[in-house]
Amino acid sequence: MSRPPLAGEETGAVDTAAPAPPGLWRNRDFNLLWTGQCLSDLGGAMADLALPLLVLQQTGSPTRAGVVGTAGLITTLVCRLPAGVLADRFDRRRLMIVCDLLRLAVYALLGWAVLKGAAGLPVILVVVIAGAAATAVFSTAEHASVRSLVRPDQLAFAVARNEARTYGTSLAGPPLGGLLFGLGRSLPFLGNALSFLVSLVAVRCIGRPLQQPRAEPAAPVGASTAEGLRFLLGHPFLRALLVIAAPLNMAFTGMIFAMTLALRRAGVAPVTVGLAGTVFALGGLLGAFAAPALQRRLRLPVLITLLCWTTAALMAVSTLLSGTVLAAVPLAAAVFLGPTANAALFGHQAAVTPDHLQGRVVSGVLLAAGSAAALAPALAGALLSRWPPAPAMLVFPALVLLAALTATFSKGIRTMPT
Repeated sequence: MSRPPLAGEETGAVDTAAPAPPGLWRNRDFNLLWTGQCLSDLGGAMADLALPLLVLQQTGSPTRAGVVGTAGLITTLVCRLPAGVLADRFDRRRLMIVCDLLRLAVYALLGWAVLKGAAGLPVILVVVIAGAAATAVFSTAEHASVRSLVRPDQLAFAVARNEARTYGTSLAGPPLGGLLFGLGRSLPFLGNALSFLVSLVAVRCIGRPLQQPRAEPAAPVGASTAEGLRFLLGHPFLRALLVIAAPLNMAFTGMIFAMTLALRRAGVAPVTVGLAGTVFALGGLLGAFAAPALQRRLRLPVLITLLCWTTAALMAVSTLLSGTVLAAVPLAAAVFLGPTANAALFGHQAAVTPDHLQGRVVSGVLLAAGSAAALAPALAGALLSRWPPAPAMLVFPALVLLAALTATFSKGIRTMPT
């Protein structure tokens, strides 16, 4: 489908004397969206740490704290496909504003309830479920909107910027959330509500449309969902993306979870275990900054294949060091390579998917990857209960091996244009 030209793009003959179009850092609309989501993600990371602490303090039950976390994950997975339909059916800007309003309201309500001593488990569950549903819709609409805000040659770099945002907030959010919770139990939740207000204002200030005009009336929900899935499964590259993204996400989640359990079993102090988690996130953050340079130097098929095989090897090395802090080093190196793969794959996905299908295709990919990752902690726990850490954790590099074989032999990857 055609796309309206961005500011600085030529629609006629090429003028070799014209100045180069502005870079991504000078793209006002993308930077508004990115900055708003930086603060929103930071608020979410603060609340994610504070919620189980609040439940433990209120009930004294780790099981109930786990139920709250599981409720959020299940809600996100259930809402993924409907979120894609909504992102393609309605105005994406208005949809994101409504989601921010809902999240602002429920987390402000939770902060107020904590202040009044009325934040029981039912209130917390309602807030978590409503917030997770709104976040699933918002994130899908945001993914689908990026294609309308940046030039085609900037798509992969925009995804890399978003990866850096994710890893950066995962580094800063939990310590800040813990600090605020110590100062006042309501502060992380009120801070999260404030972050959604900032996100709302940023989205409202974006000047460009976040989707192309819809010339045809929307199909019924069932037919609309089926149309997106048919396109996703019928496109060679997108089929390969599913087979690569799902095992990669599952392997990373499972390795990090299993590494944490193995370190605790070996008697490593909790503060050192936490430091290992920081190393993982720092590896991803540095990898996100390096992603544009790696993408410029390697063709996409070579890049994806190299990253998958390298990640499988690094994870295998990490299993040999399981139970020691040194195991975090090769795993951090593997996480370092992840943002480049995500940027290349999801940037290309945005380029090959028509705008009117972006939401449904993105939601399908995120559903597949998220479902696999959600199973990883349970799989890691079951494996570690049966075998020693090293052989148990070899399952996860084996999953990455599946992704590497797909990247090597899949026609959808080998025929990717530069």
